[in-house]
Amino acid sequence: MSLRFYDTRTRAVHDFVPVTEGHVGLYYCGATVQGMPHVGHVRSAIAFDILRRWLTYRGFNVTMVRNVTDIDDKILEKSALSFSDPDQLGPDYVADEQWFALAYRFEAAFREAYATLGVLPPTYEPRATGHMTEMFALIQRLIDAGHAYAAEDGSGDVYFDVRSYPAYGGLTHQSVDDMQDAGDADPRGKRDPRDFAVWKGHKDGDPLTASWVSPWGRGRPGWHIECSAMAGKYLGETFDIHGGGLDLRFPHHENEMAQSQAAGDGFARFWMHNGMVTFEGQKMSKSVGNTISPREMLEQAPADVVRYFLGQAHYRSQLDYSPSSLAEAGAALDRVKGFIARAAEKFGADALAGGEVSPAFAQAMDDDLNVPQALAALHETVRRGNAALAAGSDADADVALQAARQVAAMKAVLGLDDAASSGGSAEGPESVAFTQLVEARLDERAAARAAKDFETSDRIRDELAAVGITVKDGADGASWFFGN
Repeated sequence: MSLRFYDTRTRAVHDFVPVTEGHVGLYYCGATVQGMPHVGHVRSAIAFDILRRWLTYRGFNVTMVRNVTDIDDKILEKSALSFSDPDQLGPDYVADEQWFALAYRFEAAFREAYATLGVLPPTYEPRATGHMTEMFALIQRLIDAGHAYAAEDGSGDVYFDVRSYPAYGGLTHQSVDDMQDAGDADPRGKRDPRDFAVWKGHKDGDPLTASWVSPWGRGRPGWHIECSAMAGKYLGETFDIHGGGLDLRFPHHENEMAQSQAAGDGFARFWMHNGMVTFEGQKMSKSVGNTISPREMLEQAPADVVRYFLGQAHYRSQLDYSPSSLAEAGAALDRVKGFIARAAEKFGADALAGGEVSPAFAQAMDDDLNVPQALAALHETVRRGNAALAAGSDADADVALQAARQVAAMKAVLGLDDAASSGGSAEGPESVAFTQLVEARLDERAAARAAKDFETSDRIRDELAAVGITVKDGADGASWFFGN
């Protein structure tokens, strides 16, 4: 199977052929650093980290760009509140914090969260505040082409004229008349309420430090122009993949695509969007109280378990969190790590290096990065390897070694090794030891089932049941929990 990805714009899966043979240019939207990272941020980062790792495994030289939006209305609002009413902001904020200090502090928190969860650093991580020259040039190109105009009300705003560009709405398949108004500036300066700001004139009350001298007067950039300018600088006028969360399709990505293509750039050839994270089927909301942060997850489980959970669903699918999610992810990952540990003890850790992923894993990943099927292939390889280790013959040892090498390669592609040494765990040593004992018994049961020794398999299940542990067989192997 050739490498294939789903393109949001065409709403279809296509063969992936890069702009430049052997190279992939990948841009995905990073954070607006107004606060601590939430679970949606890190899910997106892990999804595109897995994509990058798979492209690299397939032999591509990947240039990864992830931006930082460090100037924005929300950043300025939070900074202003830190001076006027810091109690409104919550424990993650400090009093009397300038906007640039607030942005830099939260940027560091994002970088720490990414590193803890094994997300590789991007090739480039440009900040919006460092790319005014590129934004000026792009805005002027739009004005010259008749697709942008300076407001006539003296505000200093510059807007993209959505009706000047017939292809506007092509990413989300909307007509202009059906779109919501752009609420990024006072509509009195706009020709159409859906026109969006590419430059915002400086307003009384905003810090002077949050403005730059431009050809249209002192001000700051609109949100969407930042990404177009930075993507073009680091990846060229046409590049391979633009990614981000599903919530960014409109207006952010729609506006990015429109302004870049209206200026004459090809821009992204594939648009890839990851799904949202929900809490027991419901949208997460602070007002409802059904949220969980990456920080809270890392207090409950090691970093590799958190990464396994956040990366286990298909990137385009909704990922649902429940209070048992991390325990289930930990049990699944423990089976993988337990097999690797036993194989390393038998063959030596160095013997497991340099392997290739299983053919079933490769086929799944080539098919629009189908991680659920890839994980099924991973766990099937673990079961086969455990059975071979239990059998013990020379021929079975060869099977076990091949399985271990494949599992080690698959773990690396999924980024689980890079997250394994970081993060915390709420479990005490007794709980960890108990889990390892149960997993060892389940490995024995898996080997018995593979050998069609159902008497032994049933006996192990019954022994676990006698101490209150229920074993449930599924497509990815056996899971267990206390109670019935």
